[in-house]
Amino acid sequence: CAEQHGSKAVLSMSRLKCALRGFDLKALLFLLIGVPIIIFVIYVHGQKVTYFLRPIWEKPPKPFTVLPHYYHENASMANLCKLHGWKVREAPRRVFDAVLFSNELDILDIRWHELSPYVSEFVLLESNSTFTGLEKKLHFKENRQKFEFAESRLTYGMIGGRFVKGENPFVEESYQRVALDQLLKIAGITDDDLLIMSDVDEIPSGHTINLLRWCDDTPEILHLQLKNYLYSFQFMLDDKSWRASVHRYRAGKTRYAHYRQTDDLLADSGWHCSFCFRYINDFVFKMKAYSHVDRIRFSYFLNPKRIQHVICQGADLFDMLPEEYTFQEIIAKLGPIPSTYSAVHLPAYLLEKVDQYRYLLPGNCMRESG
Repeated sequence: CAEQHGSKAVLSMSRLKCALRGFDLKALLFLLIGVPIIIFVIYVHGQKVTYFLRPIWEKPPKPFTVLPHYYHENASMANLCKLHGWKVREAPRRVFDAVLFSNELDILDIRWHELSPYVSEFVLLESNSTFTGLEKKLHFKENRQKFEFAESRLTYGMIGGRFVKGENPFVEESYQRVALDQLLKIAGITDDDLLIMSDVDEIPSGHTINLLRWCDDTPEILHLQLKNYLYSFQFMLDDKSWRASVHRYRAGKTRYAHYRQTDDLLADSGWHCSFCFRYINDFVFKMKAYSHVDRIRFSYFLNPKRIQHVICQGADLFDMLPEEYTFQEIIAKLGPIPSTYSAVHLPAYLLEKVDQYRYLLPGNCMRESG
């Protein structure tokens, strides 16, 4: 600007005008208003953007080799084994069902009754620590009398938590799974016994386990394809749950794990009912306790009224986009899960105890506050 004369106030205004003369007003407004808005949107929805763009930065895992699954209650075991390309045994293998337990008392009751006719030994380990290092009650120990039907076949263990602050939750989870390996040895598992590895809410169907214990030449490790349900058996997400597995035990080789261990997947082998709780408090507890605690991005996610609304809508507790590997699959799953009103081919004990477990059946989304 050219040299100017006048009072100090006039000179100050003139200098400001000179300084702003090179700026575009729209650009200035964008910097002052637009940039903060963009930062806020990224803060609130950044995780959604990341998940939506997942097909760009992450390749899908290798597809499973899906094995057809044949079953009818009136078919003989010899024919069922033959249909699968296996041979029937003279006597069934022993079956060990091993789980890490947190607080899923109702689901455990349904699971054990579903598997009870076929399981030789139930193996349960619980800790006074969550995977995220929170102190918790020994819920099974306090309610053990409810499971008297399994007492004669139960190996129970308790492991103290390490309570390491700031540690990755998967470290504590791995620590507890290693302890479960030791508990299995105490339970008396031996070579060629069948070992079920799955979380409590990943329930193999009884007829699936009966098939695998009676047939020879089955794969040494076999993942189970389970139907994925959320909150109850009203909201079926898909049939892509695969982490549950059955192993023909080998001493020194078999390790209890919850990741992919083979390419073989047996179709339609049970149910995975995630966040299937009676009480709102149990939803809050699991959200803070399990390994994906980082998904609680805002404190209001834990609001009981919000959780109840999300349950009845079949929406996502963490307000996340679907975890898929193609844009087509992501878009297809956007929004709440459609309701199903079929209660066919569910665990038998769930229907036998309908008055006790009605909240898990279609049309019963309201939860108790206790």
